[in-house]
Amino acid sequence: MLTPTASSLPGRPALLALVLMLPLALALAGGALAAPKSIRLPEPQTTGGKPLMQVLKERRTARDFKGDPLPPQTLSNLLWAAFGVNRPASGGRTAPSAHDVQEIDVYVVLPDGAYLYDARGNALELVRAGDLRGLTGMQPFVKDAPVSLVYVSDYRKFTRDSEADKAFYSAADAGHISQNVYLFGASEGLAVMVRAYIDKPALAKALGLKPYQHIVLAQSVGYPK
Repeated sequence: MLTPTASSLPGRPALLALVLMLPLALALAGGALAAPKSIRLPEPQTTGGKPLMQVLKERRTARDFKGDPLPPQTLSNLLWAAFGVNRPASGGRTAPSAHDVQEIDVYVVLPDGAYLYDARGNALELVRAGDLRGLTGMQPFVKDAPVSLVYVSDYRKFTRDSEADKAFYSAADAGHISQNVYLFGASEGLAVMVRAYIDKPALAKALGLKPYQHIVLAQSVGYPK
């Protein structure tokens, strides 16, 4: 039996990082522990990846997913690519939004619960415990993907627009985010599928949404079969 030596043990910063990442790893894997109320994501890695033209060539929709969880770092990178903060001084994001109101909230549905992505804090905040993945779409495969993203528009942020314009802007802005996810998936070899085929009232109830919050799209991400 091998006995670890002092030199083989992780240093205190590395050990602290492992401890902080444990709740997210358990959430991604659907661990037996209760869903954590808040999860600090690893700092997103914003360098590397495939060249843009190659990513555009490889972008596609897939409907067959392995159940393997995404590593915490990959999830953090994915969410940053989707709608993270890329200009901290101004709060600018990786996708545009009408009037720059940033009305789209990204809900991250994992095996142990549904979380709200806090882009500025780089964290996940628990919304509802339990596996809600099957409610994020009406096709059988949605329950198999390890991560489903749900794009919810907060209509309160549009202060001078008609209801028709709110719906239009929200659809366009969610589309920008979903394309970011597609491009990230192509760069990382992930399977991705966006959809509007959702029982929106049932999912809204499960997520505890308010009347001014409107589900626009959902998008599954995972490893391809």
